Amino acid sequence: MESFKKYLAEFIGTFVLVFAACGTAAAVGCKGSEANGAYILTALAFGLVIVAMAYSIGNISGCHINPAVSIAMLISKKMTAKDFCGYVIAQFLGGIVGALCIGVMLGFDCGFGANGLYNGNVLLSIFVEVLLTCIFVLAILGVTSKPEFSSVAGIVIGLTLTLVHIFGIHFTGTSVNPARSFASAIFAGGEALSNVWVFIVAPLVGGALAALIWKFLSSPEKK
Repeated sequence: MESFKKYLAEFIGTFVLVFAACGTAAAVGCKGSEANGAYILTALAFGLVIVAMAYSIGNISGCHINPAVSIAMLISKKMTAKDFCGYVIAQFLGGIVGALCIGVMLGFDCGFGANGLYNGNVLLSIFVEVLLTCIFVLAILGVTSKPEFSSVAGIVIGLTLTLVHIFGIHFTGTSVNPARSFASAIFAGGEALSNVWVFIVAPLVGGALAALIWKFLSSPEKK
């Protein structure tokens, strides 16, 4: 039952992330040279969702709501392989339901805040997503490493997600989250769906890289 509650919390958290944050991107429009205001609104929506979820479901599941975060926790030995699988399944399902609700409200031609390649360049898009995800997950690993940071962890993580979105929306729409990208892509279809593998693989690589970097930085020095 405890595991089920954790998976349910991850489902709910990812649902809210996709519904509220990707929904904001779809509603305000993040395309074109006149979209600067929409970028800020969308970045804030993603960050604020993380803050809200961190202080609501954080004590239940840790509020990963992102497979890239979960893979970092797995590598860091902070969760079991069984829980990793359960978390990822719950995250993808929550994201899909969130995107479905966006379609019901805004229409199924709304774009769903889907990600896209930067100038059609796969390698550059992968580079951007790996780097942004690494920055985001590294902040998570750092701020959750000590109990005394727990009261501000949600705010720090939310602000970091806002930061990477402010920078990254122009390039790829900022994924840093395979579940969020997959959910948007399956409803948006077209190029978003054909290129979604980039926004699944790159964030997972970025999350794993962050875990390895943090493991090195936090390891005690041998005397």
